[in-house]
Amino acid sequence: MTTRAATTRTDIPFLEACIDQALGREPADLVVKGVRLLNVVTGEITETDIAITGDRIVGTYATYEGRQVVDGRGLFAVPGFIDTHVHVESTLVTPFEFDRCVLPAGTTTAVCDPHEIANVLGREGLDYVIASAERTVMDLRVQLSSCVPSTALETSGARLEAEDLVPYRDHPKVIGLAEFMNVPGVLNKDPGCLAKLAAFQDRHIDGHAPLVTGRDLNAYLSTGVRTCHETTRLDEAREKLSKGMQLLIRDGTASKDAARLAPAITVESSCLCSLCTDDRNPLDIHEEGHIDHVIRTVIANGAPMLHAYRAATWSAAQAFGLRDRGLIAPGRRADIVLVENLEECRVRQVISAGRIVTPELFAARGAAPAPVGLSSMKLKPVTAEAFRVPASGGGGPVIGVRPGSIITDHLSMDLPFHHSERHPAPDEDVLKVAVLARHGINDNIGRGFVRGFGFKRGALASSVGHDSHNVCVVGASDADMAAAVNRIIDLHGGFVAVVDGKVVGELALPMAGLVSLEDYETVRERLEALRTAVRAMGCPLAEPFLALAFLPLPVIPHLKITDMGVVDVDRFELIG
Repeated sequence: MTTRAATTRTDIPFLEACIDQALGREPADLVVKGVRLLNVVTGEITETDIAITGDRIVGTYATYEGRQVVDGRGLFAVPGFIDTHVHVESTLVTPFEFDRCVLPAGTTTAVCDPHEIANVLGREGLDYVIASAERTVMDLRVQLSSCVPSTALETSGARLEAEDLVPYRDHPKVIGLAEFMNVPGVLNKDPGCLAKLAAFQDRHIDGHAPLVTGRDLNAYLSTGVRTCHETTRLDEAREKLSKGMQLLIRDGTASKDAARLAPAITVESSCLCSLCTDDRNPLDIHEEGHIDHVIRTVIANGAPMLHAYRAATWSAAQAFGLRDRGLIAPGRRADIVLVENLEECRVRQVISAGRIVTPELFAARGAAPAPVGLSSMKLKPVTAEAFRVPASGGGGPVIGVRPGSIITDHLSMDLPFHHSERHPAPDEDVLKVAVLARHGINDNIGRGFVRGFGFKRGALASSVGHDSHNVCVVGASDADMAAAVNRIIDLHGGFVAVVDGKVVGELALPMAGLVSLEDYETVRERLEALRTAVRAMGCPLAEPFLALAFLPLPVIPHLKITDMGVVDVDRFELIG
């Protein structure tokens, strides 16, 4: 099968072709025959042909002949799905592999924030993601990372100020400013925060406002912030909707909010609801799906079917100013998903910018941009002594992990105390946790305790540690914690599981310590083996490495840890 290049043209010959093919004077470039079209505006389902010229839909609710034909009989046609907030790096694969992984599942547009790689590499990371986005089959759009670093309570590998971001504003792949995490900085009128917000007042600005309510939410929204993907409670969702904030309902690997928030999608509110994945790894995408999975989830939990699809398509497009898509209608971009069943959203075939998605289409992209950040791991090898926790007594804070959420609890517990040190209590499910600076800027180590990982022997370590991506390790013994960290150093980044000094599972992530250089199938297989190894250690968490990766995120309530120490997020200060 030949594949046609996507065209986005405004020249007169192209417009003439659109007119002639829409009128039936000439065969359309591509026709989907006899498909049942779900109109996400009216809710009607009508059998029709869909005619396409180049990358543009030119005909619906009529019959057409085509130079290329797709048999749509027995299938439903819906607009291409839009992931409104995703960190491609958090899928652990390159943007080219992300493209190949999620486009066949119906995600034809994704709005990404290269926040993770930017926190490690700065503008070099931004440049890499934008260069990749220029060549993916799917339409990968970029929001410029607004919080590098996300706070002053951690050490990142880079810093991006307003003057670093403004030169990217007019790039055709750039939409605006990515999730503005530093809510306290906004409310306290931090000059750096306000400079970034002021520079993008005429562009889209993404929000990040977990549990922000009342006048604080009013003030935050008054700065031009438009969206939030960090909503986890229904009452919180309804307040944000009432104040005109676009609700990006998330179902990722670590934080699964779609089932809880599905009732927020109603006939009245669906215009302000969209769907996103945020952080979702290839194993979950393989087992459950991508945005198609989020659609299934919200429908199964009470969202009206039409409005679930509207949220995933038209509402998402409107929210981000992508006015050329989100509907199957003449003049719109030809992003179309053919599904077998609307309630179950089982994807049969995908058309992206007028091209049938096939393996050949991905092969035609050419070579991927060269990898960056292969020498980002600047941490020196450590010994068990690095993880001692000097203290004056056994009482103190403990981070409480909530399964399926990146929100943690602020616990206070009495732990074993001897030799002037506080110790873990594995039998009570309390382990040590440490974050080690790895960008060569300092030798910081933050030390603390965490409850919820469940294992009694061994250690887990990761170079993925949102958002500054220092090395995070949790363990029952100092020796195993040191062994796990040192293996991370050897791999130039990744995930590692150690028991009694022996590596029992690992995944190398050498690009910026975040991304594999392997294809997504290989990453999926290695994640599966790693998951099996960690379960054998006794860890009950579905995704322990993502739970670990979010422990250093000091913008998510309530208790976190960075390379500078334990952070009370509610007070936004270090407490240990």
